[in-house]
Amino acid sequence: GVARESGASGGGGPAAGGAGVLVHPTLGMDEPWRYRNKAQVPFGEEEGGLVAGFFAKGSHRIVDMESCLIQHENNDEVVAAVKGIARDLGITAYDEATHRGVLRHVVVKYGFATGEIMIVLITNGTEIPRKNEWIQRIREAFPDVLSICQNINSKRTNVIFGDEIKVLWGQSVIHDTIGDVKFAISPRSFYQVNPQQTEVLYRKALEYAQLSGEETVIDAYCGIGTISLFLAQHAKKVYGVEIVPEAIEDARINAELNGITNVEFAVGAAEHILPEWKNQGIRPEVIVVDPPRKGCDEALLETILVMKPERVVYVSCNPATLARDLRVLEDGGYRTMEVQPVDMFPHTVHVECVVGICRDDT
Repeated sequence: GVARESGASGGGGPAAGGAGVLVHPTLGMDEPWRYRNKAQVPFGEEEGGLVAGFFAKGSHRIVDMESCLIQHENNDEVVAAVKGIARDLGITAYDEATHRGVLRHVVVKYGFATGEIMIVLITNGTEIPRKNEWIQRIREAFPDVLSICQNINSKRTNVIFGDEIKVLWGQSVIHDTIGDVKFAISPRSFYQVNPQQTEVLYRKALEYAQLSGEETVIDAYCGIGTISLFLAQHAKKVYGVEIVPEAIEDARINAELNGITNVEFAVGAAEHILPEWKNQGIRPEVIVVDPPRKGCDEALLETILVMKPERVVYVSCNPATLARDLRVLEDGGYRTMEVQPVDMFPHTVHVECVVGICRDDT
C-alpha cells in the first residue's frame, strides 16, 4: 500500500493512502525472472584470478558470479564470456587500493524487442591491452552484439562511469521499443531496466492522464523522453523538462526516431523551467511527474499549484516521499483519486506507484 505519514507541509494526519483513496492490488509479473535488460558488474582479482560478480555485503570484496536469476540470460552469458576472454588475454582487473589494473566494470545492455546487445568496457585509463583480439573474440561469441564501447574512468571513485566514451566497434547506440515507441539507448543513457513492466506502468499513467488529443501536457522529469513520447501520441502538445543535458539530447533523438513532432524538450530544473513556460502562456491541462527517490522539489509542487492543471499524474518509486508530496497537493486543492502499484523490480522491496490526481473543482 501507500505509506501513511504526516505531511511535510505541517498538515499532520494521515497522508494519501488514508480515507477515500482507492489503492489497487499491485500489478505483478507472470514470470518474475530474467527481466533485467542491463547488467553492470564490477571486476576484481581473487588469489591471482580475475573475478566478476557482486560485492559481498558491507565490503569491497567481489563474489564471483556465473548467473543472476533476475538478469536476462544474454547478459549473464556476455558477462561470463567477457570475463573468460579477459582471463585468457591476461587483462588485469582494477584494484581500488593501488589504483592499478585495467578493467573496472562491464556494462551490458540488451534490447528485449530488438535482440540488440551493447557491451561497455569500463577501464582505468585509455589503454586496453590486446584490444583488437578482445573485440574479435566478443564478436565471434555474440553475433547480436551491435555496439562495443569503452568508458574511461581514471578517478579514485566507486562511481561506475567516467566522462569519456569511445566506440571500439559498431554503433554508438542500440534500440528497444516500449509499446510502439522506439528508443535509442546509449552507453550512459538511463533506460528502464524492466521494459515489460514499464509498458504496464506507462499505460496506467496514460489512462490517468485522460487524454482526448486536445491537451497540453508537461512531463516534469522527462529523462530520455520515455513517458513524454508515450503521451505525445495522444495529446496536442507535450513539453518535457530534465536537468541532465545528455538525457535531453537522447529525448530529441528519440522524438525524431519516431517522427513525433508535437513534443518540445528543455534542459533545466523543472521548478525553474515551468514558471518560464507559464510566463510564455503555456497552460497545461495535465502535468506528469516521475521524480527520483527524494520526491518532487518543493518549489515544483508550489509551481504546480500555481499553474492549476486539471490533472496531475504522479509516478513514484518511493511511497514515503509520494505520501509527503500528495499531502502538499491535497492541501493545495487537489484530490488523490486512485493509486496503482506496479512491481517493476520483482524479488526486491521496491514498488512503483502511478497516482491519478485531479483538481477539486474539476
